[in-house]
Amino acid sequence: MKDAVDLITEQWKNVRPDLDPSPMGVVGRVSRASRLLERGVKEYFNSRGVEPWEFDVMATLLRSGPSHTLCAKDLLGSAMVSSAALTHRVDRLVERGLVKRWTCPDNRRQVQITLTEEGAALTHDLIRGHLGREDELISALTPEERDLLAGLLRKLLHSLGDTDL
Repeated sequence: MKDAVDLITEQWKNVRPDLDPSPMGVVGRVSRASRLLERGVKEYFNSRGVEPWEFDVMATLLRSGPSHTLCAKDLLGSAMVSSAALTHRVDRLVERGLVKRWTCPDNRRQVQITLTEEGAALTHDLIRGHLGREDELISALTPEERDLLAGLLRKLLHSLGDTDL
């Protein structure tokens, strides 16, 4: 079975036979798959009236432990966005009543962010559908292929400098 990336690499082989376009086979497919997967995930969240980044922040808080609370610095470390972007995101979630934010009384420079009951309930509801949507998106792969691909992608990410949160 051929795909668009095969066409691209074959074209490069014809135009530049002195070069090996095989890296495009991996990078191009990972890039294309990323865009298509993101689109599929975004469609699910949009159908629920939530932006993917809203879910990401709320899910990070939910899985942080029973208090569903993190200091802004720790939330920033897992969000992979700038401090200003995180502040904007938290502001939006506060406006929606999904998170609360407060300054720690013993350290006024530290800001804590926690899920509200409404935010926790919504996140619990969303995760079930989100996992179902992701399962649909990778349904062409057998369980063994999923494990193999996950392992290969983990190896690639580590080699590129991706680190644990």
